This record gives sequence, C-alpha cells and structure tokens, in this order.
Amino acid sequence: MLDYTPSHMEWMFWQALALIVAACLFTPLFKKLGLGAILGYLMAGIAVNQVFGGKFAEHPEELLHFSEFGVVLFLFVIGLELKPQVLWKMRGDIFGLGLAQMLGCGAVLGLASWLYGLDWNAALIIGLGLALSSTAIVMSQLDERRERNTPHGRKAFGILLLQDLAIVPLLLMAALLAPSGGEITLRESLVDVGVALGAIAILIFGGRFLLHRMFLLLAKAKLPEIMTASALGVVVASALLMDMAGMSYAMGSFLAGVMLAESSYRHEIEANIEPFRGLFLGLFFMAVGLSLDLSVIRDNGLLILLAAPLAMMLKAAAIFAVTRVSGNDRNTSVRVALALPQHGEFGFVLFAAAAATGLLDASLSALLVGVVSVSMALSALTQKLEPLFIKQDHLPVPEEDYSDVEGCVLIIGFGRFGQVVSQPLFADGVRITILEHDPKRIEDARRFGFHVHFGNGQRRDVLRAAGLAEVCAVIVCTNHPEVTTDIVQRVREEAPSMPVYVRSYDRVHSIALQALNPTFTVRETFESALALSRQVLLGLESDEMHVNAIIKDIRQRDLLRLQQQVDAGLMAGRDQLHVKPVVPQPLDLD
Repeated sequence: MLDYTPSHMEWMFWQALALIVAACLFTPLFKKLGLGAILGYLMAGIAVNQVFGGKFAEHPEELLHFSEFGVVLFLFVIGLELKPQVLWKMRGDIFGLGLAQMLGCGAVLGLASWLYGLDWNAALIIGLGLALSSTAIVMSQLDERRERNTPHGRKAFGILLLQDLAIVPLLLMAALLAPSGGEITLRESLVDVGVALGAIAILIFGGRFLLHRMFLLLAKAKLPEIMTASALGVVVASALLMDMAGMSYAMGSFLAGVMLAESSYRHEIEANIEPFRGLFLGLFFMAVGLSLDLSVIRDNGLLILLAAPLAMMLKAAAIFAVTRVSGNDRNTSVRVALALPQHGEFGFVLFAAAAATGLLDASLSALLVGVVSVSMALSALTQKLEPLFIKQDHLPVPEEDYSDVEGCVLIIGFGRFGQVVSQPLFADGVRITILEHDPKRIEDARRFGFHVHFGNGQRRDVLRAAGLAEVCAVIVCTNHPEVTTDIVQRVREEAPSMPVYVRSYDRVHSIALQALNPTFTVRETFESALALSRQVLLGLESDEMHVNAIIKDIRQRDLLRLQQQVDAGLMAGRDQLHVKPVVPQPLDLD
C-alpha cells in the first residue's frame, strides 16, 4: 500500500483543488435552482469544511481576511463607474438615508437585545453591529439582476457607503463603552477620526493629481501586464492606506476607483481587474462558509435559527419604514428592505473587538457571529419574498388571441423604438403584426389606435401562433439584450431562412448577435447619434453633400470594425475610429 503524506505545499494545492471542485459543483447548481451564485459559493465552503472534518485551515478567519480582496476589487470596479459628480448627487442617500438606516436599525435591534436581558452598552453595540449589511452580497445580487442603477439599487448603495464610513466610529464606540473604556480619552478619539479624514484627503489628492499621470507613463511602455500590475497596485495601496487609518479596505479601493472614473484608462483598468474581481469575490463567499463555526450553530442551533430570521425581519421592517419616511415610493422601499436585511461581514470584526475589550463575553460574540453567518446564507432567499410585498399594477392580462393575424411583417416589442419602426412601414402600406408582453404598454398603444397582440416572443408556440411561418420578415425591438438574443435564437430555430432585423443594446450585444446571423442589426443609439452629428456639421455650414459623404463613410467604417471585432475580439478595428481631427489631403493631379 502506498504511504503518501503530503507536504505543506502539496496540502495547500489539495485545499485549492477542493475549493475549485466544490465551486464548480455547487455554484451552477444553485444558480440553476434560482437560489443565486452567492448561496452556491457559501454552500461550497461549508461542504469543503465538512469534507476536511471542520479543519480545512488552522485559522479560517485568515482566509476570510485574505479573500476580502475580492470585495476590495469589487468596490474598486464600482468606483470606476461612478464619477465624482455622480457621487456628489448621491450625498442625500449616503448621509441622509444611510445615517437614518443606521440609527433606525440600531435602535430597533438594540432594543430587542436589551429586552433579551443584555446590558444597555452591549445591546447598543449589538444593535449597531447588526444594522450593518454585507456590501459584497448586496452589490453582487444587484449586479446579478442588473439592478445597480435602479432607484432601489442606488438607495441601497448609498446606505452601504455610509455603513463603510461608520466603521471607525463604531470601533471607537466599542472601546469607549467597554468596562475599561475610560482609558481612551476624547483627544485620542479625535486623533483617530482626524487620521481617517487625513487618509481620505491623501487618497483623493493622489487620485486626482497623480494616478492619471502614472498610467499615462506606464501606457507608453505598451506592456499589458504592467498595466494590470499597476491597477492591482493602486487597489492594494489605497486599501492599505484606509486600513492603516482604521477604515475598511473596501472604502479605500472605492475612492481610488472614483478618482479614476474620469481617466482615459478607465475601461482598460476595469478589463484588467475584472478576472481577479470575480475569482476573489467567489473565494470570499466560500471563505464565509469555511469560517462558519458549525459547532457553535450545533450547540446553539435553535437559538441561532430563531434569532437570525427574527433579526432580519426587524431590520427589514426598520429599513422599509426609514426609506418610506424619506419620501420614496412603496415598491422602492420594499426592494431596499429586501436587499439589505442580512448582517454584514464587518460584524465579525466589530463583535471580535467588543469581546477583546470585555464589552461582550466570548460565548455571546461567537453566538452573534453565528447569527451573522446564517443571515448571510439566508440573504439569497429574501428576494423570493418580493412578489408578496410588491404592489403590482392591477391591469387585466390580455388574452393571447391571434385569430386575426395577417401581417407581412412581425414586430416583437412595441416600446418607444418599435413604435417609431412601425411608422415608415405603415406609411408604405405594409401589414404588420405587433407582439408585446407588457399589458400596460399594450393598453397605452391601443389608446393611440394600434392593434397589438399580447404574447411572449421567447415562446415558440406564441411565435407560431403569431404567424411566423407566413410573414416576410421579423423585427425584434425588445429592450433587454438577453431577451432579444433569446428571441432571435427562437426565430432562427423555427424559421432558419427568415429575414431578421434586430435592435441591439450596444456594440458588445451586436457582436454577440452575429453568431445568430441576423439580416441586419442596429444599435439603439447609433443612427440617432449620426443624425445629431449631421445636423451639427450642417449648423457649422459644412457642405451638405460633403456631410452626407462623411456620414456614409462612418457607417462603412462601423460595419467594417464590427466585423473585425467579431473575428478578432473587442479591441480589434481601432484603426477605423477617428480619434483626432482628419487633416484634408491635397488632390493628387497625376
């Protein structure tokens, strides 16, 4: 029998392999079940920990801290997409709604802890600690559902930013409320706050005046790996600076991203960071599962399983009340409340610090960590409750009646774009069958005299009933890229030779659609942008024939670039772009 004892390095490789295999098994499965990728990563971590007998690592909390790099990268990418002026417009959500959420949830959860029999100072820290939500989980869920830029997505993000800013005051409060809190003077507290503000000022100054110049110099080297390394270096340096000042890593990386949001190198930096972001973020969620002390849950299982959902319900109710009082509509308030009810990863740090100062005893701290962990696992399920609380517009669902379809052209999707597309066709006497899935949009269109059929263009039976086999052409005008692509694929499967004209969302979507061989695609903003540019040139008194020739050339260049990108990737065809004024060439008389 082979006697094999792995070395320390080999043991690390076995652990890494176990995490990869578990992630590949659990994450697609949970996403397929509609439970989300986050819960899949959490369960993968728990499963690996059980396979290794609960001793995957001697110090799982160290792996958790290391994997927080995923959250750091995630916040950096979010910062890249937020220009400083956009962040300034969010100040009401950050310092108004965010502060109200912290105080409201802290009061409700703190009161519940005090009624449970804890001292007021311990109850206060517990309430404020449980008021924190998980930035990684919330933003990942919003991204997964493409809801980051929705009203409730922006509200939730503003609240999360305030929570990150609250880390230093909460740690100071935990020290001051401890039995030995008198040792910390007001002067020391003010110094700590001053250091934090100074670190933020340094980061803003450096990002504003140094980072762009640094990337400009590095770009001249024309070494992609150096640009990647420098981007990671900026993230790490900014995170370490905030950590040294007592702030969170994520806050530092977020501010660095915001400072680079207006840089010419923003898109390249984001592309370089993206693979690392996804990898480390998945590792973070698995590390949460690995660090979950199942013995604590086993010994206090009933209490934790009752306390975690109860705390989430109280927190969701408080968030709903605060958001509603702040002037938001009911549906937005419900969505914000259902996005933020879980407790955050910073709770681990705060409760550990409170236990170290004697404010909380070790068993209570472990119990609270269990509650936080269970709530993070349950967060993937809270969105399933949304249909129970969202107030729907009670419009009657139209019948799927296709008895009178006789169109020569089938238009799928009848929003703003589809309505304009229909006008030249109607003007030329073309008979059109219009298919729309939104009852409200159908009612609006009918008030203007349009005859619109209700149906989902993603269903084969609906396409057949709407006369797909008889029409001469199909025009897909739906708004969401995934829906559009799915409809084109269904049409191609049912009628491979059918001419299909498609409205694409953006250039990336146009490239993806080429695999389905559409007859023609147009980006939703392309032609309107050319029309506006044409009018500007005419307003500058350029010759009309010359302007028309320019617009024609731009269309040809765009088509050529699109084909090059299909063949060679997104960065191909850059030579087709005009990036500076074109100098007229002298006529060649030879």
